[in-house]
Amino acid sequence: MKAVRRLAWSVAGEPRESTLRARLAADGFEVTAWSDPPGRTYAPHRHDHDESLWCVRGCITFHIAGRAYRLNPGDRLMLPRGTLHGATVGSAGAAYLIGERRAALDA
Repeated sequence: MKAVRRLAWSVAGEPRESTLRARLAADGFEVTAWSDPPGRTYAPHRHDHDESLWCVRGCITFHIAGRAYRLNPGDRLMLPRGTLHGATVGSAGAAYLIGERRAALDA
């Protein structure tokens, strides 16, 4: 994984958590389900692993290098290791999957 990428949901219908989880696992990520209450914020931080976040419900906006990446249900964000990022959860809260991949592979 080399650059931050937001992948918009392009499949008809609502995303299913089980389907998204299976796709993350197939891409080599260890998957954790996570949820946040409305308005939750995360201060800027970095990880020592590649991360892929996949929104299941609600919305969350990631703040990276002066840009905002809003994830709605089905949208996915690819974060290379070491990327400084923060986040703000939308007014309805958010549920999402966090994929962590320690190996330096491209996705």
